[in-house]
Amino acid sequence: MSIRYELIIYWSHDDEAFVVEVPELPGCMADGESYEQAVANAQVVIEEWIETARSLGRPIPEPRGKLMYA
Repeated sequence: MSIRYELIIYWSHDDEAFVVEVPELPGCMADGESYEQAVANAQVVIEEWIETARSLGRPIPEPRGKLMYA
């Protein structure tokens, strides 16, 4: 599955981990000890989010690309 949702990745001092938020999928977040692990975990969580939404008959947002500007 090709993931095309925007990911917001940052280091959390409280969690001592990289955190990934997926703003287009409400409540969709992951973390990991490394940047790469956090992104890989996010991909799994995105797939699970989509699978759950489908099973519940809920709409799945189309990826819109870059949502925020730095």
